[in-house]
Amino acid sequence: MYRRNISHILYAVAGIIGLFIVYHTVLKSDDSSVPLSNDAESDANRPQPAQPDSQTNGLQETALKPEPRQTRLIDSSAVPDTSHHELLETIRDDIEKGNNKEAETKLADLPTAVVADKTLRPYLAILWNNLGIQQEKEGGTVISVKAFKKASTLDAENPVIYMNLAHAYWELRDPAMTQDFLEKLAALAQNEPFPHLALAELFQERNRLDEAARHLDQAIARAGNDPTVQTYLRTVTAKVRRTETSDALLTSRDSTHFTVKFDGEADQATWAVVLEILEEAYREIGQKFGYFPSKTIVVVLHTKSQFQNATGSPAWADGLFDPVLGRIQVPAQNAVTDRAWLTRVLRHEYVHALLHDQQGPANNAIPTWFNEGLAMELSGEHWPEFDQIIQGEFTLIPLSALEGSWGALPAEAATVAYMEAQSAMHYMIDRYSMHQVRELLTHLKARQTLAAAIQSQLSLSYEQFQARWVEQLEEQRKRKEKSP
Repeated sequence: MYRRNISHILYAVAGIIGLFIVYHTVLKSDDSSVPLSNDAESDANRPQPAQPDSQTNGLQETALKPEPRQTRLIDSSAVPDTSHHELLETIRDDIEKGNNKEAETKLADLPTAVVADKTLRPYLAILWNNLGIQQEKEGGTVISVKAFKKASTLDAENPVIYMNLAHAYWELRDPAMTQDFLEKLAALAQNEPFPHLALAELFQERNRLDEAARHLDQAIARAGNDPTVQTYLRTVTAKVRRTETSDALLTSRDSTHFTVKFDGEADQATWAVVLEILEEAYREIGQKFGYFPSKTIVVVLHTKSQFQNATGSPAWADGLFDPVLGRIQVPAQNAVTDRAWLTRVLRHEYVHALLHDQQGPANNAIPTWFNEGLAMELSGEHWPEFDQIIQGEFTLIPLSALEGSWGALPAEAATVAYMEAQSAMHYMIDRYSMHQVRELLTHLKARQTLAAAIQSQLSLSYEQFQARWVEQLEEQRKRKEKSP
């Protein structure tokens, strides 16, 4: 979410009494004040953060929870009666006992003649599939997907194997989950709703709504009362239906990587400006971050009167990325007359869209301060009013308390929250590198907490990271006080 310039309220922020009250009432922390000169709080005093719902808008948290993995074991008891019976039996037993490394090594080292034997390949596929399920339990989808891929190459007609691989692709937002792959899966697993839901989502993202609606109907017909399907079904239904409704009166123009839609009247000049800014952001930010989106990103420009009604965003927001529809939404009243403002907003929201694409269903696991700070750093934003805040007297909000939604924050508290997010992220990138930030995102994508990811990747605790950042912020403030 992009916060508009509210420099006219900054003198009130400096008093911080209001912020102190806001922090205790809104964020509900037992011991939440961290003076700039003090160390970060201990684990005992740390409040449990709410589950973040990055870039708030009316539908997100319930709808965006990913569908539980529907991995399926395949019966491997009937070991083929060949000269390799004993070895295959040993591998099967290793998998059942959870000896994953041993089993993987033995499977990978099987003689070429065994792997090439058409009578053995279906059984080897079962072993790789079952190994993948065990690896999923131990180390997550990033590890298990390799085993599922291997299984699918050994038996290209096994619907169970392909379903497991599809779920792994879905969780990882792997570009290998193409239309062709999903259509093959739908043909193999004819009674399964998942491939039709994934196809409906894919066509919605491509703005092919008739095909999305057709596959959604097929998914609904197959879903029954299976509770494991209902969350994903609700998510895709909301995306398709909302897109159908919102697009009914929209006009649009396309560029290489973006589709820009207008809620209201628009002229060619506006389209040209918006698309030029977006394409530049695509190149520059992609190079900084080392990632480019896997699909066309839709941007909706609203009239001023419709923006808040359409998005449900707080009054202080100037832009928003809708994670349900996967769209950037901004008011268009200053699109041509204030290009600097439009550039800041579009680049900021584009980073949110980029992170959402990269993280896939795990996107809502990114803490808000991390998400917003990275958006500000990658988009190249600098707000002069932050310098005014640093030079004044104020109380820091612990980063752990800024992990959840910021939608209820008043403008004054939001200003400090954004300042902290950018400062902490700038320190993280400067001290540990963008590569380490990408590694942290990989851990978050695997459903680790930020505290665990920091400990694993940066070799220090969350509290230690915050304490070092606060120390650096204090030094920064002292330097500014001494400068003329």
